[in-house]
Amino acid sequence: MKESKMTDVAQLAKVSVATVSRVLNGGSLVGAETREKVLSAVQQLNYTPNAMGKQLRSRKTMTLAVVISDIRVFYYAEIIQGIENMANSLGYKILICDAQNQLAKEKEFLSLLVNHTVDGLILITPKLSDKEIVAVADKGYSIGLIGRNIDHPKLPCSYTDNAKFGRQVIEHLVERGHRKIAFISGYADATDSFGRLEGYMKGLRDARLPFVPELIENGDFNEDEGYAAFMRLRARNKDFTAVFAANDEMALGVYKACAELELTIPDQMAVVGVDNVRLTNYVKPPITSVQQPLYTMGALLTEKLIDQMNDNVWADKRQLKVDSSLVIKGSS
Repeated sequence: MKESKMTDVAQLAKVSVATVSRVLNGGSLVGAETREKVLSAVQQLNYTPNAMGKQLRSRKTMTLAVVISDIRVFYYAEIIQGIENMANSLGYKILICDAQNQLAKEKEFLSLLVNHTVDGLILITPKLSDKEIVAVADKGYSIGLIGRNIDHPKLPCSYTDNAKFGRQVIEHLVERGHRKIAFISGYADATDSFGRLEGYMKGLRDARLPFVPELIENGDFNEDEGYAAFMRLRARNKDFTAVFAANDEMALGVYKACAELELTIPDQMAVVGVDNVRLTNYVKPPITSVQQPLYTMGALLTEKLIDQMNDNVWADKRQLKVDSSLVIKGSS
């Protein structure tokens, strides 16, 4: 009699391979009814999981590498928590790889896949090009993306609509009476920077406000660069009354600059950030920010990637677009 596989259990129970794995590994993120269906299928098929034997036969490491740009950035904390909790529930470990804002290091970490050091790679990085990522995926290596969307059948992605929420930020600031709004972007060539800039420009057009190139600066997604970008903006244009920073770290840099320039927030300068990290609630005034479901983005992408790695027939939806919302606080 043919030995049953985990995919057979998944098909009989009408659930994903990831769900079967979660039940067998004692994961808590499974409903009682689903758990019962899986265990019933296991019994019917007389399926006996043998994790060590399977790992040796397939040369699996049961490890995922998570590549981030800068470990100091708050944005990554919730995402990594979602990734790790989901990975652990499915029997996987994670390896955190900090690229330190260097493209060369991001490329170096791709070799972890090629050398079979890890089974899959999750990229939360803006510097690698679409072409470079697709080239690796096309060779059969398992890669997932967070915060970025590449339309490719072998690349599961979890992301939000940057242009949509960028537009909502400008709409909010216009409703507050602002007509000259500056924008501090992230890396000049980052996908999310492009999306947020697109939303900024759409918001201006909707309000019939002129697009003024001198009101845009790059900030590299950290506090120091946000501070420096705001200072450059003020050096050449003192008329703007609001600033949209492409992440909360840069918004915090704007706070420092405003304190030095004796600009009160929000009376003299409104500030909006992105990610709604916890620290935004512990400054005065609290920072208005776009809430991205970072934990969910990490967990969903991890489940989808592991499904794909296990050749799960149920893993049909690769693009995981999640909703964001503007959390209005005291800075605007």
